[in-house]
Amino acid sequence: MIAPARPVTPVGILAATLERVAAGLEGVAGVPDGVRDDLDRARALAGGLNPYLEQCTTPESPALARLAAATRERDWSARDASAVFLEQEMLSGHVEGQTLKMLVAATRARRVLEVGLFTGYSALAMAEALPEGGRLVACELDAEVAAAACRSFADSPAGGRITVEVGPAAGTLAALAEAGEQFDLVFVDADKAGYAGYLATLLDGGLLAPHGLVCVDNTLLQGEPWTGAPGENGAAIAAFNETVAADPRVEQVLLPLRDGLTLIRRAA
Repeated sequence: MIAPARPVTPVGILAATLERVAAGLEGVAGVPDGVRDDLDRARALAGGLNPYLEQCTTPESPALARLAAATRERDWSARDASAVFLEQEMLSGHVEGQTLKMLVAATRARRVLEVGLFTGYSALAMAEALPEGGRLVACELDAEVAAAACRSFADSPAGGRITVEVGPAAGTLAALAEAGEQFDLVFVDADKAGYAGYLATLLDGGLLAPHGLVCVDNTLLQGEPWTGAPGENGAAIAAFNETVAADPRVEQVLLPLRDGLTLIRRAA
């Protein structure tokens, strides 16, 4: 049996926490009515936000819906213990996918780079917005998951715009830079400890077009950067966020979308 998705975003974690608090107060005497009312209001705000975002966002394409369903239905825990750790919660999903798709369209990007493919939802969403002749290059470390993504791409009219490069992203980026490649939009969603290095390569290696936009995922990392002691990934994201904020070459905004999405461009 496939385990249900666990909350992995600040809002999702908050909603689950409020539900546990409410359950803990069931039958407890002496709790003021005003406190219960405030708790109910907080539960409704936190628990209802993501479903409302889904409801008000343009529906995903049939190909994206099938890809998402296949990702949710797979038992990722059954993979070999030596394989790269993956889980269904890594899927970017409907609202973030539509956001990336809209950014590709709004920036009129023709060449897109993705660092970290997983099952390909974000790559396919962005490819759907590319114009005729547009191209997306996706970097993925895990050959098995890359092959699964390619099978999903074959199920979509936009799949032919995607090229998947399997191997360590640092090596792929170096090769692309050596070949003189440039990209209008880059989406980074890979190993968190590598984020600073990837951004440095994009900026210093000429991979980012002068007008280019970098989108970096998971920059809220389940709230770890600002709530208590972060784990290894949370510490890496906190350090990355501080590095970006202190870099005078760029300007950025951190959006509270899903688990955090930071948009970065060269300073004007």
